[in-house]
Amino acid sequence: MGLPQRFILILLSIYLYSASVVNTQQEFKIQSVKLIIEPRNDVTAGTNVTLRCQATVSTSTEKGPIREYTILKNDKIVYTKTIGSSEDFVYQLHNARVFSTGLYQCKLDIQGDTKLSKAQRLNVQGLSQPDLHLEMNVVNEGEEVQATCIAPGEIGSFIFFFFDNDEQMSRVEGLSNQAKTTFRLSSGGIHKIHCSYKIRTAEDTFPSTKSNNVTVSVKELSITPVLKISPDSTIYEGDHLNISCSAQNFHSSSEGYKLFLSQGTKLLRTGNSTINHNMVAVPKVSEALTFDCRVEMRNVEKYTKKTISVVELFSVPSLTMFPTEIFQGEIMTLTCNSERFASQRINREDLEYTLYPSKNLPSSGKPGVFNVKALQNDFNYTCSAEAKGIKKDSKTLMIRPKVHVSALKISIEDKVILKKSITILCQSNGSLPINYTLFKDNVQVGTKVIRERNRQAVFMDVINKPGEIQYRCEAKNSLHSNKTGSSQHLSVNVIVPLSLMTLTVIPTPLGISEGEDLRFICSVNGTGPVTFKWYRTGSVVPLQTNTTTETYSSFLIKPVSKNDSDKYYCEASNGANKVRSENVDVQVKVDRAEVSVWSKRKPETESDDEISKMSNEPNVEYTEVVHARSTDPDRVPLRKGTDTVYSELQNSPHGAADPPDYGSVEYAELNREQFEISQYHPQVHSYQDLPEPVD
Repeated sequence: MGLPQRFILILLSIYLYSASVVNTQQEFKIQSVKLIIEPRNDVTAGTNVTLRCQATVSTSTEKGPIREYTILKNDKIVYTKTIGSSEDFVYQLHNARVFSTGLYQCKLDIQGDTKLSKAQRLNVQGLSQPDLHLEMNVVNEGEEVQATCIAPGEIGSFIFFFFDNDEQMSRVEGLSNQAKTTFRLSSGGIHKIHCSYKIRTAEDTFPSTKSNNVTVSVKELSITPVLKISPDSTIYEGDHLNISCSAQNFHSSSEGYKLFLSQGTKLLRTGNSTINHNMVAVPKVSEALTFDCRVEMRNVEKYTKKTISVVELFSVPSLTMFPTEIFQGEIMTLTCNSERFASQRINREDLEYTLYPSKNLPSSGKPGVFNVKALQNDFNYTCSAEAKGIKKDSKTLMIRPKVHVSALKISIEDKVILKKSITILCQSNGSLPINYTLFKDNVQVGTKVIRERNRQAVFMDVINKPGEIQYRCEAKNSLHSNKTGSSQHLSVNVIVPLSLMTLTVIPTPLGISEGEDLRFICSVNGTGPVTFKWYRTGSVVPLQTNTTTETYSSFLIKPVSKNDSDKYYCEASNGANKVRSENVDVQVKVDRAEVSVWSKRKPETESDDEISKMSNEPNVEYTEVVHARSTDPDRVPLRKGTDTVYSELQNSPHGAADPPDYGSVEYAELNREQFEISQYHPQVHSYQDLPEPVD
């Protein structure tokens, strides 16, 4: 057979084999896996428990596939086995114990396809009673004893406990069901020993019952500690004490012992025979003195204690100062004193007092009393009392000298306006707290206490009368001294708000002829300085501004023309308020008759100073004024010719609204028409919110 034919036969054989393999491949499906605990889920310790895995698997052939079963406890693998049959898989727990308690599951794996059963809980209850064994039942005090505790049949993680008459002596942990320990019984007599154990699982800890009691007889050592303290009568602070510690009834020559002498937690001496210790009796605060004598042999300790009371020779001194409040540079008295002392041993004169630091201290002549000058800064003092070699120190006394008030200042924040509230501020330097008192014209207004640094004392006041007012502040920060700080007097002038504004126009505003002079006179009630401003209506720029200490002022248009016909008004302000007059309608006539005037009048003046000078003439003047006929039909007509009216003009000594005198007697003759020289007194309006025209 040639090579090609042989190659073809080989390929055919491979094909037939592959086909047979494919035809023999088995198909399957795991339908369910179930875990059953037999005989039941809750059993007592020692019961044989069966964990049965039941699986339902559908296959394409009669022979089932290879199955791998796994038992899990608390998600950890316990056992794995592979079987080829479809029978139930069984896992035995022989003589189940508490340690077997847990959550179990069964897992089936067929060629990588797995299914897990639902979890089933097994509860095993009851632990076996522990068994205790001792090497010896009769021992000497301090001798070692070995004990063994066994948990029969139990498995798991153990904690063993050993007890002497219900008092725990030791604890042993491990995975073995038995534990050994060694202990010493330090007191003579009969001791009952027992043990117990606990088993720990992943979820809980289960305790056992007590073991059997084993009786041990302990022979007590005959050695006894002896503690002696002298003197044995009343002991005073400073007395010399002798303390001895020894052992009695010791008969064994082959064994040694050791002695320990202590005072409280302080070890005073050790030795192998009698111990002696000398000391001075010094009591602890609110405590007696306790001494301890111990003897140790074979790891056995025996001890005795004694407590003695020590009478205090004198009490710890206290350091006080007087006065309790002190200022820099002042002399204070420091007193060091022990209130109590043992009169059976010392007299009060036996106590010597010392002050620290003790440099440059003036003597007061009394024991424990020192005169000290307060420093500029904080300082600490202590003192001591001493008698019979006993010295006691006081607590530290910190002295913080205060600073007297100084640099007292007073100020007012607001303008001082009649019947308006004002704020007065007082402030000074010095130690807190500071008491401030405000005076107005030497009458107390109020008091304030300032307890924070950089704070001012704030007072509120209302002035109800015009004129000059004086304020001043006083400050004090000492309780035992009359030393105070006082500010300078603060004089304030009360601003009286403006009122009763009068606008006078000369001549009459409705009868002025072109070419004549027209004067506006504004006067108010109130206090100056007053700023007067005159405006044409519709303009925010004043025609004239004048500030004067008087309560009146005038504005002159010289001469008037037709273009001056308009409405005019006046404003006045003095820092307290602003008032405005009514509008005055001025009409200038162009065509008028010839005017002849005979007059014995002074030259016209432009300044308020000259007006003021003219007002110094006699207080009562008479001015002859010619009134024009009234054009008002409701008024009674004046007769033809000249009607002369005498008007009394008085200068107000208080800045009243009366206009100044501008001539002694004037007479105006107008050919057939008479014009009235009148005063115009419109209603005055006081206002604060009107815009102030720009000068």
